[in-house]
Amino acid sequence: QEIGKGMMNLVDAARSAQLYAALESPREISGGSAANTAVGIVALGGTAGFAGRVNDDALGHGFINDIRAAGVHFGADPQPDGAPTASSIILVTPDASRSMNTYLGACIEFQPDDIRAEDVAASEVIYLEGYLFDAPAGPDIFGQAVTLAARYNKRISLSLSDPWCADRHREALSKFCHDHVDILFANEDEAASLCESSGDAARDLLCGKVDEVIITRGADGAFVGCGDDRHEIPAMPLGAVADTTGAGDLFASGYLYGRTNGHSVRQSGVIASIAAGEVISHIGARPDQDLAALVAAANL
Repeated sequence: QEIGKGMMNLVDAARSAQLYAALESPREISGGSAANTAVGIVALGGTAGFAGRVNDDALGHGFINDIRAAGVHFGADPQPDGAPTASSIILVTPDASRSMNTYLGACIEFQPDDIRAEDVAASEVIYLEGYLFDAPAGPDIFGQAVTLAARYNKRISLSLSDPWCADRHREALSKFCHDHVDILFANEDEAASLCESSGDAARDLLCGKVDEVIITRGADGAFVGCGDDRHEIPAMPLGAVADTTGAGDLFASGYLYGRTNGHSVRQSGVIASIAAGEVISHIGARPDQDLAALVAAANL
């Protein structure tokens, strides 16, 4: 079975086990797109909570321990029944590209009620990952987020997550962006997939739908814009690029941290680039170095 390079490939439990058995020296690291973003926000000095679902198994308990140790609020209990905790076998090639083979597991059982009203009330921004649309209850989960955001007057941010995800759910995601999203994160391939156009045309289409648009472009940096306040932000790698897993997640961490802590669109883009630059300098999707210190050294 072919693996889409640089993409998120959905696999079943059997395929996941087959791939895992073929690995010579795998490393197990807690991850998950939105969870990585939450961890990054806390590492920058902010506060974050995470809503998700894990099983009462070894991976589930490991995830809970890691995310709480990172300082992220996670109030859910592991589920005693149902599918195993989700996992993703990520293959990193010498060019630092990451190809994900994701078994959704317990994620598929995530329900609207798993988004708690008290957590939304205590937040400034709700961050949703587009991958949720792959769950059967995905549209209802997004609907619950919209309902609670409106009740408590909170902003909604969304990551498009993956080009294939944007392609699978193009119509629904496009409408959701237009109707509900305040801050949109995408890489250039995801933006092109959603808009069925590329470059400046995709950027302008997204800017017409959403108040704040962030489009990452790998080594070419990123575009950040809010209305006419538009900026090109350079990539800021700390050294050789080892693994691009989590680059977009940590870019979102930096931008959301900046925008919820009084920084301008441009300053938030720089913080985001610093955070992404750190995470691509090593294997794994969560920071190794002190992100707050790196940002402080930038003298924003």
